[in-house]
Amino acid sequence: MSDKSTAAAGGDGGSPRAASAAQDASAARDASAAPASSVAREAAVVFGDAWRYAPAPEARDHVKIAPRYDLFVGGAWRAPESGRYLDSINPATEEKLCEFAEAGERDVDLAVQAARVAYEKYWSRLRPLDRGKYVYRIARALQEKARELAIVESLDGGKPIKESRDVDVPLAIAHFFYYAGWADKLAHAFPGRDPRPLGVAGQVIPWNFPLLMAAWKLAPALAAGNTCVLKPAETTPLTSLLLAKIVEEADLPPGVVNVVTGAGATGAAVVGHPGVDKVAFTGSTEVGKRIQRALAGTGKKLTLELGGKAANIVFEDAPLDQAVEGIIGGIFFNQGHVCCAGSRLLVEESAHDALLHKLRERMATLRVGDPLDKNTDVGAINSRAQLEKIQELVAAGEREGAARFSASCALPQRGYWFAPTLFTGVAQSHRIAREEIFGPVLSVLTFRTPEEAIEKANNTMYGLSAGVWTAKGSKSFWVAQRLRAGVVWANTFNKFDPSSPFGGYKESGFGREGGRQGLLAYLEVD
Repeated sequence: MSDKSTAAAGGDGGSPRAASAAQDASAARDASAAPASSVAREAAVVFGDAWRYAPAPEARDHVKIAPRYDLFVGGAWRAPESGRYLDSINPATEEKLCEFAEAGERDVDLAVQAARVAYEKYWSRLRPLDRGKYVYRIARALQEKARELAIVESLDGGKPIKESRDVDVPLAIAHFFYYAGWADKLAHAFPGRDPRPLGVAGQVIPWNFPLLMAAWKLAPALAAGNTCVLKPAETTPLTSLLLAKIVEEADLPPGVVNVVTGAGATGAAVVGHPGVDKVAFTGSTEVGKRIQRALAGTGKKLTLELGGKAANIVFEDAPLDQAVEGIIGGIFFNQGHVCCAGSRLLVEESAHDALLHKLRERMATLRVGDPLDKNTDVGAINSRAQLEKIQELVAAGEREGAARFSASCALPQRGYWFAPTLFTGVAQSHRIAREEIFGPVLSVLTFRTPEEAIEKANNTMYGLSAGVWTAKGSKSFWVAQRLRAGVVWANTFNKFDPSSPFGGYKESGFGREGGRQGLLAYLEVD
């Protein structure tokens, strides 16, 4: 970092340093004459005017992205039957990164057939211990390629490199390690029962955590003895394709893991294929409902991890500085592209003003810009379509009377960007309080009693996650027990571990991923 004040030199009264000292003295005189309450309101540390961060870009010269990627089917790379390819775009620059295949129904059929042959001929016949060794081998290869994967994840998706490097990739590796250990212990996971694999799993993953969601799906499925057909999102296919290369290098039997890229039609073909025994989907509630209707009566097993509108509840006795950091991480992590983001902040009225003052000051320090810069806190919005959705809902919040505050920051000229934003004066009837924005936008509401906080928190069609901030452990447990959410964090937010199950209630889906419960989704257990 470089401090602007160090550029001042000399001791004359006209120097910048002398002028700054004179301003400070004048401000001190004004403060002594002003009422104490006024001074408290105006006091603020203006970080943005005092410091400038020098660029700290992550080097990408060692990362080689191929100009074109085909489908990974039956242990080999093959061109799509249609001959069609889509473009992968860097959302921070709008530059084309590469082309990737668009799988049609015939391609998906070949992938499912390859998975079926692999299941019956190889994978189901392997000793569980040996299956675990293969899963472990994938984890080790991910470790070796961690830096490359983090860079590609940020290039393809727009998230800051420090998030890809410190969260996405390490958690993906941890999931493969964790489930590698379960592969030969399924009888201990479900004692007194007879766990058996389901067969072929069709897995459709979203664009917000591409590599991590692939790990969430593949690791337990493989450890449980299933083979897989994975379909990544059309805006972020690259780390799934690099993962397919790792699977190839790890010498898994051909067809155990197949990766078919494409858009919505490709995902629909995977979900609807009669040869798929289990469907796992992470994405929007709207698409999840369509999948559930399509699979009704087919006998296929289904797990859905869908949208969310999480309440982050702050009581007056909470450690406010700690809560502010949790609020910032809860909504601005990954540009708010998080299904369990704490997008509704419920604040006890007596703490509202103090918390909002601290929150606005903290938002002013957020750095928005190049995702590959290690100083960046908030990266690029994943796609133009998602940016337009965020802009539409923010405009609706302003029309409905909420007061908008956006962090003052210079946004790059190219790419898809949105400044970190919060709304106050939000009513529960406002769209920004009801609909999932999936962007860096926070809605602030207030409450007076714990009962009111719980009622407002549960007043949503979603039920994926929630947060509680209080100095009293008994209060946090009392509130958590009454929240209709699959995950409730106490005095923290967005913390994950492969041994901990994750999933929702109501229109946030059903089934659990992670932990022993994540294995159950891929097993027939009598």
